[in-house]
Amino acid sequence: MKENLYNFILGIADNSLILGQRMGELCGHGPSLETDIACTNISLDLFGQVRSYFQYAAKIAGDGRTEDDIAMLRKEREYKNVLLVEQPNIDFAFTLGRQFLFDVYHLAFLSELQKSTDLTLSAIANKCIKEVSYHERFSSDWVRRLGDGTNESNQKIQEAINSLWTYTDELFHQTKADIAMVEQGIGVDVTKLKESYYMQVGQLLEEATLEIPESKWFQKGGKEGVHTEHLGYLLSDLQYMQRTYPNMEW
Repeated sequence: MKENLYNFILGIADNSLILGQRMGELCGHGPSLETDIACTNISLDLFGQVRSYFQYAAKIAGDGRTEDDIAMLRKEREYKNVLLVEQPNIDFAFTLGRQFLFDVYHLAFLSELQKSTDLTLSAIANKCIKEVSYHERFSSDWVRRLGDGTNESNQKIQEAINSLWTYTDELFHQTKADIAMVEQGIGVDVTKLKESYYMQVGQLLEEATLEIPESKWFQKGGKEGVHTEHLGYLLSDLQYMQRTYPNMEW
């Protein structure tokens, strides 16, 4: 159980870690000061959530590693985030489209994680859900604005959704650790979130005058440590300070 719980936590935390890094890259590059600050705050929220998860993971591991070690000193194949969150910031529409597609899932996931029999995870979810509710409203509003805006903004957000759609199905795949934690009442059965997720996403895309992608071809592998080429470059930035100056702390 100890190993499964540890890996289950990594699966949750790594999503927020990698997405937080991606949103942090936008700092100083937003289309307006207000939006720039909002995106940076989302990044900070995600990193704050990560700390809670990794502190708990370090306690479970019990091998002397700290939250910093777990966050910064793993190899690429040891990260369990979904492929969606590691996709690069091609443009503002792509960044907000990625955020939206993850936020809808993240909010539903935390709603269920609050019911976990693991009181620590339940408490973390209860705290994080307030922040993620804001994230989901922010990204949803921007998808509407871009979709129902100019011809150019509509085209860009449509292209982003079309490109990112292939990574959405992985959100609902279960790892060995996921299944074990569901059986013990600790985890969330993500397969039960799939139908409502696509229904909610589809409804908002229609409101934004966007087309729902018809592609049924999906990519996966991130939850098992098999990533796209983008993660390695991201980790080289994320881990640089910790590897250059060992034993630094957040």
